[in-house]
Amino acid sequence: MIVDARGHRCPTPSLRLQKAMRIAAPATRLTLLATDPMARIDVPHLMAGAGGRVLSIEETDGVLTIEVETPAVPTG
Repeated sequence: MIVDARGHRCPTPSLRLQKAMRIAAPATRLTLLATDPMARIDVPHLMAGAGGRVLSIEETDGVLTIEVETPAVPTG
């Protein structure tokens, strides 16, 4: 699933990712697209708190592509 938050500032990218995580199945891979550089910091904190993990962070032409995996066990 791709979560497109390009053009939005903090905290919108993390909030959109969090919303997608709530409806995703356990251990699902999600890709966040964001132009706010704070997403590079915010998303790892979000994933640590949610029990998920960051798989990769790449930046191309000012767009961050952050791949994450939701927790294996749902977090209510």
